[in-house]
Amino acid sequence: MQTTLELTVLPAEAADVAHVMTVVRERLKEITDDDVVEIIIQRRSVDARSRFPVVNLRVDVYVNEHAPQPVSFTAALPHVDAGKTVIIIGAGPAGYFAALHLIGYGIRPLVLDRGKDVRARRRDLRAIQQFAQVNPDSNYCFGEGGAGAYSDGKLYTRSSKRGDVHHILRVLVDHGATTDILVDAHPHIGSNKLPGVVSSMRETIENRGGEIRFGAKVTDFLLHEHRIRGVVVNNNDEVTADAVVVATGHSARDIYALCERRGVRTEFKPFALGVRAEHPQALIDEIQYKQRPRDMHLEAASYRLATQVDGRGVYSFCMCPGGLIVPAATASEELVVNGMSMSRRDSRFANSGIVVEIRREDVQEFASHGEHCGLAFQRHVEQSMFSSKHDESQKVPAQRLVDFSEGKVSSTLPDTSYIPGLHSLPVHELLPRGVGDRLRKAFRVFGASMRGYYTNDAIVTAVESRTSTPVKIPRDDTSLEHPEVRGLYPCGEGAGYAGGIVSAAMDGQRVAESIAASWGLRSLS
Repeated sequence: MQTTLELTVLPAEAADVAHVMTVVRERLKEITDDDVVEIIIQRRSVDARSRFPVVNLRVDVYVNEHAPQPVSFTAALPHVDAGKTVIIIGAGPAGYFAALHLIGYGIRPLVLDRGKDVRARRRDLRAIQQFAQVNPDSNYCFGEGGAGAYSDGKLYTRSSKRGDVHHILRVLVDHGATTDILVDAHPHIGSNKLPGVVSSMRETIENRGGEIRFGAKVTDFLLHEHRIRGVVVNNNDEVTADAVVVATGHSARDIYALCERRGVRTEFKPFALGVRAEHPQALIDEIQYKQRPRDMHLEAASYRLATQVDGRGVYSFCMCPGGLIVPAATASEELVVNGMSMSRRDSRFANSGIVVEIRREDVQEFASHGEHCGLAFQRHVEQSMFSSKHDESQKVPAQRLVDFSEGKVSSTLPDTSYIPGLHSLPVHELLPRGVGDRLRKAFRVFGASMRGYYTNDAIVTAVESRTSTPVKIPRDDTSLEHPEVRGLYPCGEGAGYAGGIVSAAMDGQRVAESIAASWGLRSLS
C-alpha cells in the first residue's frame, strides 16, 4: 500500500525521523505493529504565521512494500566521440546543464570560460576582499560555476513551467548536493558546498567526452552569410563548431559589445538597481518567528518584500539569511555589492538587495548608447559609487537604514559582514534620484508591514546593480536561435532568459533540446 499524508509538527519533531514515523503510524490506524512501514519526505516548509512556528511535511508512506529508489540521471549519459560539436560560452549553470543535456543526445560540448576553475577562483576572491584587487576575468561573477557558485547557491525558482525543476535538483544531488534540496520549500546548497558540486559536474562532462577550457575568453565570432561557424579565443585561436551557445552571465559586458561590433542584434531589457540592506539575523528571526533566540531546529529566517512607489516596483532581491555581503565588481574603479550564505546560514547578519525597477524611460540620459543605454546607466552608477569615497579600496558607501530614509549622514555605522569595510556617506544622494527617492519611501512601507524592520540597527550599502542583465540577446520563440544568425543560441541570465541557478539550468536544457531537435537527434540517455 502506498499513500501520501500531510503532517504538521513542531520544528524539533520534524527533525526527529523516529517521531515522524510515530505520527504516521498513529494517522494510519489500519496498520499494525507487524506491518513494515517506510516513509519518504517529499516536501518540508516552515509556517510561521501563528504564535508558534510549525513545520508542514508531505510524506509518502509505503506499507509492506519498498519505497522506489532514486534514479541517477547522470549514470545514463552516453560517451560522445566524433560527430556534432557545440561551443558553449560560459561555465555557469546554463552552460553546464546545456553541456550535460547535449551529451544525452550524443552531441559533444566544448565549454569555453574566460575565468578559472571553481577552486582556483578563491584566490581572486580573497584578493578583492582583502586587497581591493579586481581580476576582470576571475571574480565573484566570472569563472566556473558563474555568479551563483559563490553567491549563496539558492535554488528557489518560480519558472517551473519552463522545465522540470525536480530533474535539475536530482542532477545536483547526483553531483554531491544534499538530498534536502529535493524536499525543502526554499532549497539552498551554500557557497561553501556548491564549488564541490560544480567540480563534480565538470568531471562528468569530461568523462563523457566533453571538453572544458578555462582562461578561454571569446573575443570574436566567426560569422559567414548570417551563420556562426565558431569563435575566436583570446584574440588568436579560431575554434569552429556546428553551433554556438552564448551562456555568459549578466556581467559579461564585453559579449554585448562584441554583438554590437559584429552586427548581432541586441535589445534593451528592463532591470533593477538599488542597495543591499543588512540587519542583525536575530532581529529578522524575532520579526518572522516571534521568538528570540530562534529555535535551534528552525532555519535562519528570511523575508520577501515588494511594493509600488511612484509607478515603479520596489522589491527585495536575493535575500541571504545568515549571510554575508560581498564585493562583486568585475572591473577596477567600480563598486558592486552582492550577497551570499554558507550552507549552515550561521552568520550574525541577514542581507537582501532592495532594488527599484528600471525602465527605458528612466535612462534617457544615456540614450546615445542605443540598446545599451541601460548598461551605460548601470556602469555609470557603479563608477560613481567608487569615485564618491576618494580612495582605491573596495569599501562601499553605507548609511544606517532610518538615516538613509530621512536623508541624514550616519555619524557611526554598526558592525557588518562586509569584509572590505564601509564609508559613512550620503547614499541617498549618491544614488540616481529616481532610485534613491523610491527606496526611501519603500523602506517606510516595509517597516509598516514588517514591524521592527525599519531600524537604525540596519544599514544600506551601495550599489546593488547586478540583479539581471540590462541587455537582451533576442531569439526565435520556437527554434531558440538568434533570429538573424543561424546556429547562434542565446541562453541563460546573460541573454535575458533566466534569473537564478535553476531557471538558468532549465534554459540550458531547453536550448540543448532545441539544438538536438534541429538536427533530428533523439536522447540516448
